[in-house]
Amino acid sequence: MSYTNAINLGPAHQEWLKALDFYKTELDILEGRLAEVAGKNTALEPSESAEHFQNQFIVQRNNIDELKHAINQHAHLVFEDTKQHVGRVEEGRLVDHKKIEEEMMLFEKIINELRHEFNRYAAKWI
Repeated sequence: MSYTNAINLGPAHQEWLKALDFYKTELDILEGRLAEVAGKNTALEPSESAEHFQNQFIVQRNNIDELKHAINQHAHLVFEDTKQHVGRVEEGRLVDHKKIEEEMMLFEKIINELRHEFNRYAAKWI
């Protein structure tokens, strides 16, 4: 098996977890705004859009939970590797790390698009 230095993996885990906590808080705020907009607009069109956003918020919360689980699991494996191999990890862990990094970038893109879409909706119906 081939091993490599693990120096940069730990800080990334913490950064990702903090970002996910931020996005979870942001979803709470957006959900509060959604309740306000939906409460003021009971017509069919804004109500259907409100349901769409509510569903998206649920989906993104699930994505946050799954990403947190993957990050924590990966961090644990990296920790165990560094204990066993004096600060080094299996190179396969770097592949897993890159995969999580790509998943985080995709999640951030999706959440940003959702936020912008919601803000356009809220501006239209407030």
